[in-house]
Amino acid sequence: MRRIKILTIGLTALLLTACTKEVKSTIAYPAGVERPSLTPYELNVIAEKIYQNETGGNPKYLMYWSPNENFASLGIGHFIWYPQNEPKRFDETFPSMIDYYVANKVEIPQWLLQARKRGAPWRDKKAFERARSDKEFQQLKTILMNTKALQTQFFFDRLHASIPEIIKYVAPQYRKHIVDNYNALAKTRGGWYPLIDYINFKGKGIKSTERYNNQGWGLLQVLKNMRPVQKGAGALAEFSRVAYLILERRVRNSPPEKNEKRWLRGWKKRTDSYARPIL
Repeated sequence: MRRIKILTIGLTALLLTACTKEVKSTIAYPAGVERPSLTPYELNVIAEKIYQNETGGNPKYLMYWSPNENFASLGIGHFIWYPQNEPKRFDETFPSMIDYYVANKVEIPQWLLQARKRGAPWRDKKAFERARSDKEFQQLKTILMNTKALQTQFFFDRLHASIPEIIKYVAPQYRKHIVDNYNALAKTRGGWYPLIDYINFKGKGIKSTERYNNQGWGLLQVLKNMRPVQKGAGALAEFSRVAYLILERRVRNSPPEKNEKRWLRGWKKRTDSYARPIL
């Protein structure tokens, strides 16, 4: 399998732009820079790994509603979809995935297109579970099962778009360090898997509502707290190590009544997988 060809000139230019002057509005990738790409093989391998992470290989969990949440979690990345008028603490990602299906010419039933504008068609977990045998529910489950690679491409595009947002968000003195660590992972064989999986798993790290004690747990926090790394196995190991430390910190900061400690075992297994190249 060929190595992924990454044009680092663009990210280097971004780094220089972001780190030498204040950002006034949006940091954009320089014109003419080619977007990194994944082969179909790479997309399928990463998709299957994320599918196992999120569902344990059980198609039932492609569509899930946690008893502790006010939203449905859909697809291999458990995209968030809120019912109408629900407060949105976390980034709502499934409506954007519906748009992505449309843009990529995936046939979408009319009810789903209409629901995209209104919100998830289930008002709560009870309604969600009652709907499991409904035609619409099964239609959506089939779409999700048959588009795992496309969902992974969506994650990859989201990752690419997040870097300017993250750089804009942090203070200037941290920008070079964050982009250097991102580049090290991007240029490492198998490095896209931890980057794609973590941003899907725990977000960008810039949303104010995704914090405890003013400390976030997203991709930003991992890249910022990593030691400086070069491409190679050391970059994977460092990302894996820090990702778990950030999640441990989240649990320490979380309200005791949430009992987030119960998730640490699964999170440790997941972040440990980042240290081993899957490609």
